[in-house]
Amino acid sequence: MADTETPNAGTARPGEPEHFDIGPVHTGLLDCIQVNLAVLADHHHGAGTHLRTGAALGFRTWTRPDGLPTVEPPPDEQLSTLPGLLGLRTAHSERLTGAELPAAVARRGGTHYVVADSFRLPWLPYHGHAHMEHSFLLAAGPDGWHVTDAYRSETSWGPAVPGRWVLSDADLAGIGSARAVEIGVGDLPPLGTLPPTLTADPSAVREYLRAYESWPDRARAVEQLTVETWLLARGRRLHAKYREFLSGRPEGSEAQEAHLRAWDKVVEQTYLAHRRVSRGRAEPPLLVERLREVLAADLELHAGPARVEQDEALRRRVAAVAGAVLGVADAELLAGAPFDSFASFGSFRLIEIIERLEDELGAEFAAADLVPENLRRVDDLCRIAR
Repeated sequence: MADTETPNAGTARPGEPEHFDIGPVHTGLLDCIQVNLAVLADHHHGAGTHLRTGAALGFRTWTRPDGLPTVEPPPDEQLSTLPGLLGLRTAHSERLTGAELPAAVARRGGTHYVVADSFRLPWLPYHGHAHMEHSFLLAAGPDGWHVTDAYRSETSWGPAVPGRWVLSDADLAGIGSARAVEIGVGDLPPLGTLPPTLTADPSAVREYLRAYESWPDRARAVEQLTVETWLLARGRRLHAKYREFLSGRPEGSEAQEAHLRAWDKVVEQTYLAHRRVSRGRAEPPLLVERLREVLAADLELHAGPARVEQDEALRRRVAAVAGAVLGVADAELLAGAPFDSFASFGSFRLIEIIERLEDELGAEFAAADLVPENLRRVDDLCRIAR
């Protein structure tokens, strides 16, 4: 297996597989199923598209084989919901052995999204240590099988970092059973249809916490809790990034930042507790209670779902004006593309959009609203035009 540099940009030379720009993707906020769908979403629809993954933050649990509840959704469920959210579509999916994978990918061509056991993936620190479903992007190249994997995490066996690797047929055969998915470009839902929401059923939260408080095998409960708090904290940071992306403001409120730091502290305390318990020492007190506190604070911070009021007629009028000025398709702007993602955009074009829009609507925008964070997308202009 050959290791290559982390990919930064995009056009492959003739005969080489497609390259993907991982740089703009918030890889540290995405799990191992989400992250490579995120790479494809940004590749096809522009930087920031992947943040739609964090739009709706709820609290749902599934039962693990050992009986403990988990907030980690099964890969099949994620693959049934995430592509449509990210403007992708599943063209073909099948379960293959590692030996069958090369022929199938070569026959269909292009880049495949693959899910396999991390225990058998040689570029990961989990290799030979831990079993979990893990995704990567796979394509044929003149020098072997090109793997792109944007996953980032700290593990007990070293860091997992985004990168690109070249594998041989033997390397691929060694990964065993894998799910290979052809993913194409689909329709991207408008941002106006994806308001940021944070919801939780109190009874579901109580049952979840009760299970971890009362589980008889304390070492196992605390071990799994390290995964749970990590997943929960990641999800909240991703949700915060989506809120920033939607509003155009680069930073959250002081209260939000303090809340996210509190989540990080719970993750740290849980990991330290796991290390102590795994060495036969006493479990630190109030471990689940601290988790209960930050889960309750979630809903206090975002009391009720945030709403993005929709006026499709207004959105279409704004998109028509901006599209005419920038020389781009209205559909791209309605899908949420920022104005500055187009080469034709500049300060003079922005002024022209504002002036034409004021004429079109027969209104004058308030001077206080004409600040950069209010002028990035169609939905931004809709908010100040109402």
